[in-house]
Amino acid sequence: MFPVRLRDVRFEPNGRTVLDGVDLELGGEGITLLLGPNGAGKSVLLRTLCGLLQPSAGTIEWADGPRPETGVMMVFQHPMMIRASVLENVSLGLKPLGVPRSERRRRAERILERVALSDRAHDSARHLSGGEQQRLALARAWLTRPRLLLLDEPTASLDPSATAEVERIIREIRTDGTRIVMTTHNLGQATRLGDDVIFLSGGKVREHAPVRRFFAQPASEEARLFIQGELPWKLPL
Repeated sequence: MFPVRLRDVRFEPNGRTVLDGVDLELGGEGITLLLGPNGAGKSVLLRTLCGLLQPSAGTIEWADGPRPETGVMMVFQHPMMIRASVLENVSLGLKPLGVPRSERRRRAERILERVALSDRAHDSARHLSGGEQQRLALARAWLTRPRLLLLDEPTASLDPSATAEVERIIREIRTDGTRIVMTTHNLGQATRLGDDVIFLSGGKVREHAPVRRFFAQPASEEARLFIQGELPWKLPL
């Protein structure tokens, strides 16, 4: 699957430029943080990588050939829960893979222990708190052992305690060997989790650097202003 190479990727719905010639290469290890102001194209870039959106132009090249049918998962800021128990929700990801029901249950129970939700296994998933639902969504993705996990603002609406728990789970998923690309507006979170940073604005990649260098010595004026909180939160398109 890796490296994944994006070549001049553009996304222009109804003539409006959202991604403007993105060139990137993603290796097979670590956590990459997508940073930038609202409207920069971060979420659209994730959706393009996972196949939910098709580029208007450009190519996405996967090392093994065409985009793989399995091995890429995405968790959204507001994950969807089916009207069923926590256990049934988390085992859902294994059903399309043909895993027998008893084995799905066994694996699901084990992953719920790792995200500290074992005691809620038989409760309705829709009765969970926001932080618990995000942990459940991460468990559902993790259970399939994805090669690439895409996270779109996974802690945006969570309190500090829930955020810390989600960050713990993200680190464990990374340690298990999953490549992670995630968006965040939390710069402290970026320094805690990230190995490297991709900074976007106006649909373009302005900088791609190791996380410490990005924050200590940003190479672009836009990145410096963003870090200092002086870059307008939403750039005109």
